[in-house]
Amino acid sequence: MRISVAALALVLSGSVAMAASVPLPRPRPAGIGQTGPLPSARPAAPGTVAVPAAKPSACQLSLQAIAVFSPEPPMKGAGQCGIADPVRLVAVILPDQARVAVHPPAALRCEMAAAVTHWIRDDMAPVAAKLGAPLRGIENFDSYDCRGRNRVFGARMSEHGRGNAIDIRAVKLDSGAITYLTDPHVAETVRNELRRSACGRFMTVLGPGSDGYHENHIHLDLAERRSGYRLCQWEVRQPLDRASPSPHIAESRTPTPLEAMPSGSAAPPSDRTPMPRPRRAAERR
Repeated sequence: MRISVAALALVLSGSVAMAASVPLPRPRPAGIGQTGPLPSARPAAPGTVAVPAAKPSACQLSLQAIAVFSPEPPMKGAGQCGIADPVRLVAVILPDQARVAVHPPAALRCEMAAAVTHWIRDDMAPVAAKLGAPLRGIENFDSYDCRGRNRVFGARMSEHGRGNAIDIRAVKLDSGAITYLTDPHVAETVRNELRRSACGRFMTVLGPGSDGYHENHIHLDLAERRSGYRLCQWEVRQPLDRASPSPHIAESRTPTPLEAMPSGSAAPPSDRTPMPRPRRAAERR
C-alpha cells in the first residue's frame, strides 16, 4: 500500500513539472478579437485612390429647391475654356411645383444656371401662360461650348466657353404647342415682355437685328463689363405679311428636340437626352 501511494505521488509530481515547462501563448495586441467594421465587398482596384465626393457649393445649395440639376466635376477645355462650378440643368421647378424641362439639359456655370432658373420661374412661365397653356419646356439651343464668338476663327472666346451663356430657340406649352421666341407671328406683347425681363436679368441679350447670327434664337449671358454695362439687342419684329405662314413652320427648318418631348406634365428629360442635330455655323453664337 505504501508503494502505491509513493508511486502515485511520483506520477503527480511529474505531471506538474511537465505543465510548468509548457510555454504559454504570447499576449495578443490590443484590439485583436474586437468587433470592427467589415471590409468592403469590392475593394478598390490596385493603384486607385478613393476620392471623396465634393461638397455642394453655396450656389448649388440655393438651387436645390427651385431646379432639378446634377453637379458636374470641374470642366477644363483648351485655352481659357472651362467651368469651376458646373451643373447640368435638367428642369426648373415652378412655384406650383410643376416642372419646365430644359431640353436637352444645359451644362452651365452654377451662377448662370441660377439666373436662367429664376428667369424661367419668375418671368417666362407667367408670360408664356398668356399663349393659352402653362409652360412645360424650353429648347436649349446651345450652352457650354469651347469656341470663339459666333464660331469665327480667331475671335475672342465666347461666354459659352465659360458656361456663362445659353441660347434658347423655342418653348413648349402643356398643350403641346411649340412657340419660337423669334417668330414675328407670336403675340407682340408676349415677346416684348420676354425681352424686357431678359434684358433686366442678363448682361447680354442678343436676338433678331443684333448681328446676323441670332435671327432664329435668343442668346443670354452674364458677361462682366466695366460699370456693369448691359447689351440688349433683341428686335421684336412685325410679320411682313400677317396672312403668310410663320417662317418657323416651313418644311426646311431644323427640327427642334422639343417635338420629341411628351406633352402634359411629363417628367423632365434625363441626362441621356440626345443632343440636337448639328447646325450651320451662322445659326448660333
